[in-house]
Amino acid sequence: MKPYVLIAEDESAVSELLQYNLKRQDYEVAIANDGEEALLMMEERAPDLLLLDWMLPKVSGIEVCRRVRSGGVNPNLPIIMLTARGEESDRIRGLDTGADDYVTKPFSTTELMARVRAVLRRIRPGLRDDKVIVGDIEIDRVEHRVTRNGNDIHLGPTEFRLLDYFMQHPGRVFSREQLLDTVWGSDVYVELRTVDVHVGRLRKALRQTGGDDPIRTVRSAGYALRAD
Repeated sequence: MKPYVLIAEDESAVSELLQYNLKRQDYEVAIANDGEEALLMMEERAPDLLLLDWMLPKVSGIEVCRRVRSGGVNPNLPIIMLTARGEESDRIRGLDTGADDYVTKPFSTTELMARVRAVLRRIRPGLRDDKVIVGDIEIDRVEHRVTRNGNDIHLGPTEFRLLDYFMQHPGRVFSREQLLDTVWGSDVYVELRTVDVHVGRLRKALRQTGGDDPIRTVRSAGYALRAD
């Protein structure tokens, strides 16, 4: 069953952008345009996660969060608060009210999607995405399939695990040692040069159908999957 995400946001441009990106990652999505509507929708059907804007009409996001945590439909509902209020005191207030995470506008959509996945995994460990999309690359763990711009990409098992790990952390730089421990395992002896070889194979495969190199080399640091 697809995770169900409720977006409580009164700016249509923001809610539509979030809806588009969440649906691309195979979430079921609904939108509430104010706090009152969000509370009614949660009574009708409890979401798996709530993306909650602080400054909502009728009932504020802080009040919605407070009502949920005080024993609403699902007091354990994961909540990520979205707000233009970036002061430390505001972040503390949002977290103290019961938000699981706090994202300041304007935000990176890629980072927000990663936070959604992280919160869902933390709250519901069994809920792991079968499909993950970063930029024009999609990985399907169930079918063991990778596509780029809709074209199938054929990877060996090590390259598949390497790409899977990169896609769980877009934009983050990993050293060769970190990749060895995570992808190959700390109990397996493999030379650091092996990482370079497999990253090279992964790069070549991902560029077979055209497009820029999605993997960035950071001198003296390691490798990262471009977040865009």
